Amino acid sequence: MVSAEQDVSDRDYVNSLARGLEVISAFTRTRPKMTLSEISRATGMTRATVRRFLLTLVREGYAEKDDKLFSLKPKVLELGYSALSSMGILDVIQPVMNDLSRELQESVFAAVLTGDYVTYIARATSERLVNVSITIGSTTPAHAVSTGRVLLAAEPNDALERYIDRVKLEPITPHTVTSKVKLRAEIEKVRLEGYSFVDQELEIGLGSLSVPVRNREGRVLAALNVCCPTARVTSEDMRKNILPELIAASQTVTRGM
Repeated sequence: MVSAEQDVSDRDYVNSLARGLEVISAFTRTRPKMTLSEISRATGMTRATVRRFLLTLVREGYAEKDDKLFSLKPKVLELGYSALSSMGILDVIQPVMNDLSRELQESVFAAVLTGDYVTYIARATSERLVNVSITIGSTTPAHAVSTGRVLLAAEPNDALERYIDRVKLEPITPHTVTSKVKLRAEIEKVRLEGYSFVDQELEIGLGSLSVPVRNREGRVLAALNVCCPTARVTSEDMRKNILPELIAASQTVTRGM
């Protein structure tokens, strides 16, 4: 028997809105521009359905069309920024990231979990000529980055199991974890150690270190991340020299919330 609460939930559920959000989520850092057919395959919707959603997004200023390719416009960030601003995290975390980047002379990022991906919500770059080119609003598969594993580790067990059951672990580099058993073990390791280090799983030559950012009640709001070229900074150096600074910065954000 369906409870009254469940019945209300089902009646209030707007399927068209959910599918529209799924179309938006189909765009990622590795797939910033897609054809109608590609989005249809990524979402499992028909081309006609996807076309209606895309043309609505274009008309409202959230997407644009160039010949046969569709892409999201910066206006889509307003959807996430409204929620993040209400949480107060952006105002607190940006100056802390600026200080951390200046001290370490490395690129610093903050990210949140959005479905099976992480979305980068803030960044701070160093004075070096070459910085890691991750832009605000870009997304990456959660399984292949340290921010993703930190955020997945904070998920309830049932939510984590649903993620592992449904996710397709695509190999982005030869180092990317593609075994669900190994991914689960890596996430459990994050839960025990309180941080994640990922070595060249998203991009060859890039090491990534992340820690959770919590509010005063202990709930994880985001992941704080430092990325370094492996040719210049070893994994041992990142754990020894950068991790303590990263943890301290995360604690500073928590105190400021």
